[in-house]
Amino acid sequence: MSTRAVFGFVLIDGFSMMAFVAATEPLRIANRLLDQSAYEWSMIGAGRPNDAVVASNGMRVLPDAHMTTIETLPWLAVCSGFRSHVGSSTALYRWLARLDRQATTLGGIDTGCFALAEAGLLDGQVVTLHWESLPAFRERFSAVTAVESLYETGDRRFSCAGGMAATDMMLADIRQRHGAALAAAVAEQLIHARARVPDSRQRRSLVERLNSHDPVLVRAVALMESHIESPLSLAEIARRAGRSPRAVERAFQAALGCSPGAHYRALRLARARDLLRATDRSMTDIALACGFSSPARFSRVFKNHVGVAPSAWRRADQPAKK
Repeated sequence: MSTRAVFGFVLIDGFSMMAFVAATEPLRIANRLLDQSAYEWSMIGAGRPNDAVVASNGMRVLPDAHMTTIETLPWLAVCSGFRSHVGSSTALYRWLARLDRQATTLGGIDTGCFALAEAGLLDGQVVTLHWESLPAFRERFSAVTAVESLYETGDRRFSCAGGMAATDMMLADIRQRHGAALAAAVAEQLIHARARVPDSRQRRSLVERLNSHDPVLVRAVALMESHIESPLSLAEIARRAGRSPRAVERAFQAALGCSPGAHYRALRLARARDLLRATDRSMTDIALACGFSSPARFSRVFKNHVGVAPSAWRRADQPAKK
């Protein structure tokens, strides 16, 4: 039988409660089924000492300890949400670096890899984050390979995409430490049909998301999603899809009830909202990253479709629920 595993979860304001619970519940159930404390975990604060941490759903959590009181720890996960830059600090980065020097296994849950990358602890590593945050992370940390998988584990590093992917990652840990039978029993208690493999994709396929098997539509949307920064013309999309522009227009109207241009614009604006929420990048940077020729053009299109200017939306936005 493996020795007791001691885990720490540092909670950043706006962290995903769903991901945190999905990570800790398998450990609780494993302890119950083993009738012993095979896993021990604690919640750690990174803000002001004695302050509660507010999750993305508004729930307040009082940490068990503050990072300044933690000298050593075998395993630590940084838990954050869409606003990963809110609540992080130079003090947090220094603390993470100190733990790394002490050979702590470090990882991120949901968007927790932002803090680890800011601390310079992920260069050359392969990590994953929630799919909505991947574009912003890739643009900001080019020395880190960010992939769209459920979870990644390596030498003293780990990461998972959040949500139920945290359960899959913890089931893998239980399987490694205590065997497949216990992992299966924990999954059954969670009514989790099967533990997914690490490199499973986070998102449903385009066919599922679009609710259409039309190859013209699927190919066209795939091209749009991969060309946000430098948008393709309808003529070019049609050429690459092997159809006429008119055929592409008919496919969009039949399946989505909108024009190709309207869908493309919605994708670019969705990317803009992700960048506004997850980063502190300038309006000029975000405009160019989302395929707009100027900040003025970006602001005008954003306001026409969202109702407020992007700068006002950023100020008013609260940590997203998920």
